[in-house]
Amino acid sequence: MSIKNEKKMIPGDGQPDMTDQEQQIYEAGVQKFNKLGWKRLTIVLIVEAVALGSLSIPSTFATLGMVAGVICCVGLGLVAVYTSYIIGQVKVKYPHITDYPEAGRMMFGRWGYEIVFVMLCLELLLSAGSHCLTGSIAFVNITGSNICTVIFGFVSAVILLLFAIPPSFSDMAILGYIDFASIIIAIGITIIGTGVEASQSTGVAAVNWSAWPKDNLTFSEAFIALSNIIFAYSFALCQFSFMDEMHTPTDFPKSVWALGLTEIFIYTVTGALVYAFVGQDVQSPALLSAGSLLSRIAFGIALPVIFISGSINTVVLGRLVHGRMFKNSNIRFINTKMGWITWLALITCLTVLEFVVAEVIPFFDDLLSLISSLFISGFTFYFPAIMWFMFIRQDSSSTGKTILLGVVNAIILIIGLIVLGAGTYSSIFDIIKSYDEGTVGGVFSCSS
Repeated sequence: MSIKNEKKMIPGDGQPDMTDQEQQIYEAGVQKFNKLGWKRLTIVLIVEAVALGSLSIPSTFATLGMVAGVICCVGLGLVAVYTSYIIGQVKVKYPHITDYPEAGRMMFGRWGYEIVFVMLCLELLLSAGSHCLTGSIAFVNITGSNICTVIFGFVSAVILLLFAIPPSFSDMAILGYIDFASIIIAIGITIIGTGVEASQSTGVAAVNWSAWPKDNLTFSEAFIALSNIIFAYSFALCQFSFMDEMHTPTDFPKSVWALGLTEIFIYTVTGALVYAFVGQDVQSPALLSAGSLLSRIAFGIALPVIFISGSINTVVLGRLVHGRMFKNSNIRFINTKMGWITWLALITCLTVLEFVVAEVIPFFDDLLSLISSLFISGFTFYFPAIMWFMFIRQDSSSTGKTILLGVVNAIILIIGLIVLGAGTYSSIFDIIKSYDEGTVGGVFSCSS
């Protein structure tokens, strides 16, 4: 038998016998998806998290008021950091957990895997769809034209597809530096623009902002505002997938804290300042509040974050589905001709679905709220709390600490379940109301 055709077994991988050529493809694939350090992990998490969430925060301040807005931004941010830390602990303790569905299998068996798999796929699909919607809003605002918004939505979908072609998170992290600079500059322009406009018109002191919730606040309005803050802290859902590419997974706390503190600062400052400068008339996405010219400039600068952050949702979803389809084949590494063909076909199909989502739910706040309530409530709140009780609790040597953390995680579990129930009800109620009142365009309509 020739050396080329000699069969070999990859130890511990459960793979069938491989030829030397197949083994080389396998090892190259493993190396390709094992290059992520904690700094790049931080960037990837920022790309996935600090995007549309920051654009919805000022309108939540207008609903909840300055005091409750700041408390919710800081409080929910710290909770998200803690639950992300739990996820990191679970990943380090159980290295074979490659993504959130595998964590679902650890918690609830086969049904847990299937349910979490569907939840994660739908969340990523809806999130990418929200970026397609935002891209359409951005192009309408930048061009100021009467071109049908469906066309702008299609253009946005094509751009999202192009950015989603690189399958490695390490490669996506390189784009993340552009992404992060994009959103910071866009937010800065919005804050400065609204501040200057306020000082030149009525004066900042005369802006109609309030420390307290707006008058006649309804239950659904309050929960939609709260859900939009929760959406902004949605980085936990991709953490298993990202950490699976780390060469030193134990470095994850550095990334979690760096991202968490960065997000809390950006969201709180953005929400408070834009609301203080614009008042109750603040729009969502927040860039719409910067005035005609500055809004167009801000949206132009924000285009990278809209499409790069959106595409990483497509990549995570694609890797999840592609990895399941070709679990026992080298095709999953996307470093062969067939690997690339299947990958491109898959992300194209996913992008078409994202375009459909953007056209079916064509309103920003309600879409983010629906995503938060149905899915992020689990990935950021009640699933990590359950994981702590099942996998981490017994590791503590201090009884007092165990009791304290047990109470904390029980509260987080309850918060997640409340958001799931009340938030979903509020989002659906508001979507139906918006269609009934005709305040939004219809499905696949040309209205902006």
